[in-house]
Amino acid sequence: MSLAIDPDLGSVDVNAIKRMIPHRYPFLMIDRVVNIEPHKSAVGLKGVTVNEPHFEGHFPSRPVMPGVLIVEAMAQTAAVLVVRTLGHMDSDRLVYFMSIEGAKFRSVVQPGEMLELHVEALRGRSKVWKFKGEARVGDRLCAEAEFTAMIMSPEDAEAKG
Repeated sequence: MSLAIDPDLGSVDVNAIKRMIPHRYPFLMIDRVVNIEPHKSAVGLKGVTVNEPHFEGHFPSRPVMPGVLIVEAMAQTAAVLVVRTLGHMDSDRLVYFMSIEGAKFRSVVQPGEMLELHVEALRGRSKVWKFKGEARVGDRLCAEAEFTAMIMSPEDAEAKG
């Protein structure tokens, strides 16, 4: 079963994503975010390709996307949802993990697959947000986790650093 993209909900391409979060290749883990419902949920999309640098060593004979990068892709999707919700486009905000809970890895993700990153906001205030995330390839659940993140301005981040 493929993801139904709702044209009535928000959607951003990779160029808009790069205006919303500071990540860049090789650490930008999402290509597009669709079905954005501010304050609620979004779905990130990542086309997994064999030429990504982590596949050279993880694992040469059977490339598998590392679980920590799948969780990072969920977090990047959540960051786009927060930036879109709060209207912080082009504001150089940074989003930091505060916690990752209940991470489970159910199935491998391999080159050639389309990874769907379903994130749901469980709680959100101006700076601290909690999410539930699931990574899927079609109907197959590959990973899940709950995570908390803090969004900070560059000035806030510098003061804490």
